[in-house]
Amino acid sequence: MGVITVRVSIRSASFAYGDKEVWRDINLDVEKGETVCLLGPNGCGKTTLLNCIHGDLALKSGTIRIDGRDISAMSVREVARKIGYVFQEHNAPFPYSSLEVVRMGRAPYLGLFQAPSRYDTELARNIMEEMGIGYLADKRYTNISGGERQLVLIARTLCQEPEIILFDEPTSHLDFKNQALVLETISNLASKGLTIIMTSHFPNHAWLLNSRVAMMNHNGFITVGPAEEVMTEQNLSEVYGLRVKVYKAMDGNRTINFCTPEYFFEADHLDAPYRSSQCQHTYRAPRAFSS
Repeated sequence: MGVITVRVSIRSASFAYGDKEVWRDINLDVEKGETVCLLGPNGCGKTTLLNCIHGDLALKSGTIRIDGRDISAMSVREVARKIGYVFQEHNAPFPYSSLEVVRMGRAPYLGLFQAPSRYDTELARNIMEEMGIGYLADKRYTNISGGERQLVLIARTLCQEPEIILFDEPTSHLDFKNQALVLETISNLASKGLTIIMTSHFPNHAWLLNSRVAMMNHNGFITVGPAEEVMTEQNLSEVYGLRVKVYKAMDGNRTINFCTPEYFFEADHLDAPYRSSQCQHTYRAPRAFSS
């Protein structure tokens, strides 16, 4: 029997809430160690797709297979040992310590009334240390910052020892520094062989992660492929419903891609011209951002 490389396989998948179709005929393979970023406007069904992959919602038609097994045939415990899910929002009902929150990731391996073992506690502590958040172990989860909470939730997910991790808007509500920390953590996880599927409202993050991209609209995927190939001005403009400009800047021998709504660079909204010697496009600083 060959080595399994395709972790998640989605075939002819459609989903509807009652009579309201969300998306249809979605096809996607995600391999071991690969990062796939789902991009699309609000309400197009990105989070719904993650919930279907996690087995929380049932497809209207089609299949989702995890390592060759139909997700609908897997038990909750089996799914939890295979797939971790870092949700967009999480509010702890009690003031647990951050270490206790991380240790909750061991739940799929415990019996109904079984308490976490010393091994579970040490595993949680080691994961926090490896992620650079060991200093949060004894701090109350309810008292730490949003960025720190997101890192604690990632640590909790790693405590499940999954092979696949789903991230729903992992950088939402985070400041610039914490966005960078979370993206760096995601990149490190993929480099260790974990399979990552994430949603984002920030197209530039897909370039930063060097990921494959699935671009969605309100019917399903419009294109799937490497960020460099599919994140064109035409595709981004079609997905988001506004004109988008893509820029390429050089940093030594490295090309950096980024995009922005073209609105900010239209003549009616510009002050003095600003030209970057390293950027392929000439652009002007919007009045709102000028000092």
